[in-house]
Amino acid sequence: MKKLSHVSVCICTFKRPALLERLLAALNRQETGGQFTISIVVVDNDAAESGRSAVNKHAAQPAVPISYHVESKQNIAMARNRAVSEATGDLIAFIDDDECPPPSWLLALWTALSKHGADGVLAPVDPEFEQGAPQWVVKGGFYDRPSHPTGMKLEWRQCRTGNVLLRRTVFEELGQPFNPECLSGEDQDFFRRCIERGYEFVWCHEAGVYEFVPRSRWKKSFLLRRALFRGIFAQRNHGLQPLSLIKAIISAPVYLMFLPFAILGGQTQFMKCLFKLSYHTGRLLGLFRLNPIRQPYVCD
Repeated sequence: MKKLSHVSVCICTFKRPALLERLLAALNRQETGGQFTISIVVVDNDAAESGRSAVNKHAAQPAVPISYHVESKQNIAMARNRAVSEATGDLIAFIDDDECPPPSWLLALWTALSKHGADGVLAPVDPEFEQGAPQWVVKGGFYDRPSHPTGMKLEWRQCRTGNVLLRRTVFEELGQPFNPECLSGEDQDFFRRCIERGYEFVWCHEAGVYEFVPRSRWKKSFLLRRALFRGIFAQRNHGLQPLSLIKAIISAPVYLMFLPFAILGGQTQFMKCLFKLSYHTGRLLGLFRLNPIRQPYVCD
C-alpha cells in the first residue's frame, strides 16, 4: 500500500489571536480526498506568546495535530525558517495568519502539484474587508493581487508565501531558506534563489483564500508607510537592477508632478498616485541604504 503524503501547514503569527483561531478552525475542515494527511505548525513571532491561547483551544479538540513554537525575535524570515525546521511533512504549505481557506483549499493545491509535476504551487489571495471599508480603499486595489491561469509557470516576481504548497526538497539545498536581512520581500528573495537553482512553480486558480483587511489597514499613513518600506527592501534584497532603478528614477518625479492633477480625479486616484510615489521613493532610498521607518516592520 502506497504511503500517503503528509502536508505540514505552516503559520507564522504575530499578535492576531482571533484571526489565528479562525484560521485553525478552517484548517480543521480541510478535505483530503484520502490523498494525504495534515498537521499544523504554528510559529509565534511574539515573545509574549499572544497566539498560544488560540493554539491551546485548537489542541483541546484536535481534528488536525498541531505544534506550537515561539520565535521571540521579531523577524518574519526567522519565523518562516523555524516553521520549516519544525515541519515533518514531505510537503510544506504556508498560509498567513490573517487568511482563511475554504474546505477544498489544500486538496486543490495538492491536485495541481500532482498534475503539473512542479516543485510548488501558488494560488490567489483575495481581500476580505472589514465592514464599512471606504470605496477608495476597495476601488484603489491596494490589496488586490494578480491572478493567473491554472498551470501557468511563474517567475520569481510573481511568487509569495501567503498561499503556497511546496515539496520539501525545495528547502534541502538552502541551509537558511529565508534571509533574515530581508525585512520585506523575504519570500520573493527565497523564490528567486529557488528558480535560479532550476525549481519550477505553477499557479492554481482554484485554490484561493481570503485575507482579512481590518480598519487599521485603511489608514492612509499605513498604506504609504508600507509602500515606502516595500520599495526600500525591493531595492535592497535583489541588488542593483538597472531597469528597475531607471524606472524608479523616472517614475518618482512623474508621480510627484502628477499629484495636483490626481486630486481632481478623486480620492482613489490621488491615493493610487501617492502610493506609487512612495514605493518608487523607497527604491531610491534603498539604493543609498536609507530607511526613515524606524520600526522593524510596518504592522497594523
